[in-house]
Amino acid sequence: MIIDNIFNNMKKITVIAISSMLCLTAFAQVPEVTTVPITPAPVPSVIDKMHERFAKEGLKVYLSGDSSTWLKATVVVQAQARYNWNNPGSTVAGYAQGQTADAGLRRLRFQLMGYVTKHVFVYAQFGMNNFNYLAPRKQGAFFHDAVTEYKVWATKKYLSFGAGLTTMGGPLRYSAPGVGSIMMADAPIYQQTTNDQSDQFTRKIGMYIKGQIGKFDYRVGVAKPFAIQTMVPSLGTPGAATFDTAYATNAKFAPTPPNLQYQGYFKWHFFDVEANDVAYNTGTYLGKKRMLTLGAGIQYQQDAMRYWDSTAVPAVISALEISKKLTYHNLLITGVDLFYDAPINKEKGTAISIYAAYSYADYGHNYLRYNGVMNMATGNNNTAVYNKNSYGNAFPMMGTGSTEFVQIGYKFKNDLLKKQGTLQPYVGAQVSQYQALGSSNMTVADVGVNWLLSGYNKISLNYQSRPVYQQDPKTAVYTEIPSARRGMIYLQYQISF
Repeated sequence: MIIDNIFNNMKKITVIAISSMLCLTAFAQVPEVTTVPITPAPVPSVIDKMHERFAKEGLKVYLSGDSSTWLKATVVVQAQARYNWNNPGSTVAGYAQGQTADAGLRRLRFQLMGYVTKHVFVYAQFGMNNFNYLAPRKQGAFFHDAVTEYKVWATKKYLSFGAGLTTMGGPLRYSAPGVGSIMMADAPIYQQTTNDQSDQFTRKIGMYIKGQIGKFDYRVGVAKPFAIQTMVPSLGTPGAATFDTAYATNAKFAPTPPNLQYQGYFKWHFFDVEANDVAYNTGTYLGKKRMLTLGAGIQYQQDAMRYWDSTAVPAVISALEISKKLTYHNLLITGVDLFYDAPINKEKGTAISIYAAYSYADYGHNYLRYNGVMNMATGNNNTAVYNKNSYGNAFPMMGTGSTEFVQIGYKFKNDLLKKQGTLQPYVGAQVSQYQALGSSNMTVADVGVNWLLSGYNKISLNYQSRPVYQQDPKTAVYTEIPSARRGMIYLQYQISF
């Protein structure tokens, strides 16, 4: 009996032991589960958000919750290093100089603009131009623009009217260039038709109306030109004021109190529509927009010019002769242009930009103006053969007659230089038929390339070829010397944001 009980208890213990071992073995064979923590998506910091917003909109502050009112600041710096083969007879402070190397600030601009209410727009631009080794030291910066305007419909651009110091528009697209977006290293300055003659770097004090109705864009202004007695050295050329009140057989700006000047520019958009908040027109959109515009403009001022209507001005002039021979002439300039700027391949970022213009300028009999941008010489020691203003890098930029202009640029894919941006080569040419030059072709050609670092921040290398003319002292007839063409090469670094 006792033995049976012991045997039965041993069986129970054995079964329990075996079951326990099986359970432990099965549990040991279950793979261990590793818990992987879930990392939440990074939350952009305030600094990251500021960087992203700056890349899209620049220095812009919204004044209202619905973003209808805002203020924006921009900065443009254009620094140049140049080497110029000077025109024959060029001098610097009386010393003959065949070539000149220099550096300079072509432009320095600060802009502030915005809608302070849904109807009121303000715009101011402050800065300096053409500061090189011949410029007055401690050259003063000045206000280029100071404008306020009223938009009649808060959500429509049908009509705005404004007043202040600004460009009034016309006769061509780059009569008011957006300097931070210029495709070539510089704008076609000839389109700034009265630059520093009766204006302040194309700006005047006046009033204007502007608007956009569908695809149609218009701007019309009336201004009081500056008296030429207030003229300062033009386009950075050093020396005394350049106005001249002497009688001459070739037309000049009249020293009499100026009449009102009227300007207008009108364009039709075939594809995208450009912004018109400010007066200045974009040079290239770098493939961001598909733009095709056809524009036309006009500029007019009664009795803006005068000349002596004879073959020569007599040494002694009577009042009767003045009444008969001194002729006042209306300034009239008209033009048409075509602007095409569009992507070729949006994914790659390739784009093309083409601009072509034709204009006819009537400044009066044989008007001719030599201009040298940020000139690096001060005079000419052979005025018996060459125009007295033909020194340094100057050429006959403006005059009575017709002008054709064209520029073409191609933007390579965005990552052509990997993280260092891409390239945009370009060519451009101004071909003018001026009355004073016998209506022969006066041709200035540019070729260059932009190294686009980011947006409009770029380094540009440009070569310009210009003609040289000699002038007969007796007949005053100009003759080009093809073998004497001169050139200038320059490197420009632009910061624009």
